[in-house]
Amino acid sequence: MSYEPKNILITGGAGFIASHVAEHLFFKYPKYKIVILDRLDYCANTKNFESMAGKPNFKFVKGDIKSPDLMHYVIKQEEIDTVMHFAAQTHVDLSFGNSVTFTDDNVLGTHRILEVLKENKNQVLRYIHVSTDEVYGENASYSDEADMKVEATSPLDPTNPYAASKAAAEMMVKSYHRSYGLPVLVTRGNNVYGPRQYPEKLIPKMIMMLQRNKKLTVHGDGVSKRSYLHVKDVAAAFDIVLHKGVTGSTYNIGTAEEHSVIDIVKQIIRMMKPDVEPEKMIEHVRNRPFNDMRYFLDLRQLESLGWKETIKFDEGLKQTVDWFSVHGASFWDCCDLDSVLVAHPVPLVVPALVDSQASSGQPPAKKAKKVKFLVFGKTGWIGGMIGNLLTQKGFAWECLRARESARWANSRLQDRESVERELLHSGCTHVMNAAGVTGRPNVDWCETHRQETIRVNVIGTLTLADLCAMHGIHMTNFATGCIFHYDQSKPEKVERDASLVAKDASKTFSEEDHPNFTGSFYSETKGYVENMLREFEHVLTLRVRMPIDGDVLCNKRNFIYKISHYNKVVNIPNSMTVLPELLPYAVEMALRRLTGIYNFCNPGAISHNQVLELYRDYIDPDFKWANFTIEEQAKVITAARSNNELSPHKMWKEFPGMLPIRESLIEYVFKPLQTEKSKAKIGVKK
Repeated sequence: MSYEPKNILITGGAGFIASHVAEHLFFKYPKYKIVILDRLDYCANTKNFESMAGKPNFKFVKGDIKSPDLMHYVIKQEEIDTVMHFAAQTHVDLSFGNSVTFTDDNVLGTHRILEVLKENKNQVLRYIHVSTDEVYGENASYSDEADMKVEATSPLDPTNPYAASKAAAEMMVKSYHRSYGLPVLVTRGNNVYGPRQYPEKLIPKMIMMLQRNKKLTVHGDGVSKRSYLHVKDVAAAFDIVLHKGVTGSTYNIGTAEEHSVIDIVKQIIRMMKPDVEPEKMIEHVRNRPFNDMRYFLDLRQLESLGWKETIKFDEGLKQTVDWFSVHGASFWDCCDLDSVLVAHPVPLVVPALVDSQASSGQPPAKKAKKVKFLVFGKTGWIGGMIGNLLTQKGFAWECLRARESARWANSRLQDRESVERELLHSGCTHVMNAAGVTGRPNVDWCETHRQETIRVNVIGTLTLADLCAMHGIHMTNFATGCIFHYDQSKPEKVERDASLVAKDASKTFSEEDHPNFTGSFYSETKGYVENMLREFEHVLTLRVRMPIDGDVLCNKRNFIYKISHYNKVVNIPNSMTVLPELLPYAVEMALRRLTGIYNFCNPGAISHNQVLELYRDYIDPDFKWANFTIEEQAKVITAARSNNELSPHKMWKEFPGMLPIRESLIEYVFKPLQTEKSKAKIGVKK
């Protein structure tokens, strides 16, 4: 007997797969009412449901599945009898550096829904839970067609945080079926592709990178196999499961056709650039921490309901390439593609805040406290970049308005009363402190302006930390790594690997080490404050080192700009901070409420000459420079300069995709700026 729904709630319906399922049901069954609930996270797009918008049997509600009041309200108000739960964090790469968010959304979010369904079990008659083939883990065999993952007998053995969160959610779903009799069905799907997919996924990412004439980055050797099913066949599969599936059952959704990642990438290159040798457009990059070799599913249970695949991969891939070639850039013009079309995308959580009002203007649900940032240092370099980053990543930037989620601070750090008033008035949950005195134009200034330096760097910073502690506010303090200097136990000359990372971590300065450099008054003040901040449990201290942004040609505060304009430079390996890559990590760390000290720099130590060689190769092939010794340098500066290598391993553990210093400089600084002059002389660099 077929099940016939009336009013279907689709969570995550502004996403790729869910929107195609919604469209399929909407146009095939015009008597059904489709309600989409989506918080509009980074990979969602309201264009995904434009074809249904404004129709009487369609409604969009902006909101979060983790708001039980909102879920209750929508289910009652819209008389929902069927829930199809697609909303989830799904990008495996991001889960390696952002796993807590995956647990929060995928596990807790599902649990919240189940609790709401339990209270409405007499009304909601069918709940379809969308899971993934990755919960099984990889197949034992790379090529045996008999080695299939079977719904009822294959154990769940996830190998990455994303898959683990989906497996945990499944366990909650099945427990509510057994304990409370909820009418649940579970689907586990292979990879999906097709029009409108967010370009963090392999196929659209490769297409859009190729459109921009970028090298196509392949993790490892690319031999991992995947089964790709066209999204229209996926939508048809959900149609079958919805109407004919048996409650309590699990259904694999996939295809028997398999392709290695490297073969798919080459096939896309041949379609889009038939005159180019594919290998010339491919760049092999560091693999994921773990990359399953194969997911191969038994599809007989789904096929027994009457489903079959209709779009073969070659045909579907061509359709997808054609669609993205025409529509991709304009369809995703709402997102920051530069941060997506990279080898290892940066994980950044934008808080999922419940929209207080359904699209119909209905009464609001109760809201949790909103994440709010207050940024100190708006006239400074890093402070300005933090503000722009928060804006780009979806945080409102409206000063002194009730709905703000980020704003600049206007008070001076050393003015305790003013700072406290601003903290309380803003209602902030997080402070980002990038204010401080570094000297004008350099740290030599601090030698003759000691009181001003103490007032801001010491008194001001400690005042802010104390007030944040009093009011329960998390504080991120942008500090400096210029508080160490090479010595006998941490020498300049150590054995480094190909990525310029010291092979013996004990010979680099760790977060536990206390400052040993007092050659400048600036460094003295920063070292003193760092030691004091160790006593505050709510403070995250980020040691920035020789910061570099993407503007090496005009930004006079950029380390590369400086040394490229000096008459002579020393040649000493140092840790450095590539801001375009690392600043998003700072926001992520604040949202995770991490505390303590972190060496906020890229792994490895690169010398002045090695940096200037990159400048020559990518910017000005005719560039030349001269070196001098530290002793010669001392004659032309007032304060001594710090030179050191900071241990990267604590940061690297939090963000495994963080690039070593030379790779990061190439990827985030020099490649985007490469001049035609350098290309003509030496060709495009990898």
